[in-house]
Amino acid sequence: MVSTEKKKKFIIDVTYLALILVLGYLLLQYALPLLLPFVLAFLIAYVLRRPIRFLSRVLHAPKGLVAVLLVVLTYGTIGLLLALAGIRITATITSVVQQIPSLYSAYILPELTDFFAWLEELLAKLDPSLMSALQELQSQLLNMLWQLVSSLSVVLVGGVSIATSFATSLPGFLIRLLLMVISTFFIAVDYQKIVRFCLGCLQGSTRNLVLQVKAYVVGTLFVCIRSYALIMSITFVELSVGLTLIGVNRAILVALLIAIFDILPVLGTGGIMIPWVILSALGGDLPHAFALLVLYVIITVIRNIIEPRIVGAQIGLHPVLTLMSMFVGNHLFGIVGLFGLPILLSLLRYLNDNGTISLFPASALGRADTETSQ
Repeated sequence: MVSTEKKKKFIIDVTYLALILVLGYLLLQYALPLLLPFVLAFLIAYVLRRPIRFLSRVLHAPKGLVAVLLVVLTYGTIGLLLALAGIRITATITSVVQQIPSLYSAYILPELTDFFAWLEELLAKLDPSLMSALQELQSQLLNMLWQLVSSLSVVLVGGVSIATSFATSLPGFLIRLLLMVISTFFIAVDYQKIVRFCLGCLQGSTRNLVLQVKAYVVGTLFVCIRSYALIMSITFVELSVGLTLIGVNRAILVALLIAIFDILPVLGTGGIMIPWVILSALGGDLPHAFALLVLYVIITVIRNIIEPRIVGAQIGLHPVLTLMSMFVGNHLFGIVGLFGLPILLSLLRYLNDNGTISLFPASALGRADTETSQ
């Protein structure tokens, strides 16, 4: 009888969890893009709530006025930083693209010419009849490479179509941005009233669950930030040592900039190191390019090893489960899933340990952790 009741409870919990996962998937896949301006507005207002309260108390100013000023300052700072970063990135890409034809003519073309000259001499000794075929192949290859380089050099012209596409979607983007800014004003001014109203619409047990989930998720987010700060520090040390040994000027500063860029999940260290390797190779400095490539491979391997271990240890998940959840989350939901799915699994474990849900025995987790540590 007891066994039957446990089975029923397990089936109910699994069904409940599956329903939550399906609803969460539908929410993230379809509802979140529509509600994203308001979600971001609420998150910004949540971050600003304590500074607003503190400044209002210290300056003896109305909370609404302080909220408006802080929101304006926040959006102004974000906009300025994005504008400066965009200008810098655009200028760098433009400079690199414009240098490609000259690099090709100065370094790649002479090397190819010497190679084909050596090959012609070799084939002339073996079979003179192959000379015409080799010369035709050389001509076709050089023409193909020059067309490729020329197309890269005019890629900025092709950017006009990208700019046109962006201009077409610009009105919708501006509307969403305007909605987010206005919503942030209203939410920041009446944050406590909005939260009390939302909690008042929930029953006692549901309200406690929401507060419990909120407290754990916020704490886990700060733990994740601390984990990635540690990973960034390790990457910075590796880059500093590696670039110093390679002989890069201002190695510490360059390492710091790359480590900060490494925070981006999509680009990461490779967003700077790989173009650097390519440009060094095109410039004819093959030893320097090879050293940078080796450094990049070492950093990538170490990052892939320590990231699931550090993040998993901080949020209470096994490294394999952390790595798997990050991969699946990134595949399904992009950057949001990369961080969101491990946090969701950590939350489920926390609720299971507290007895809020019962998906698996807590003792099993304890045994697994003990065996892992051994």
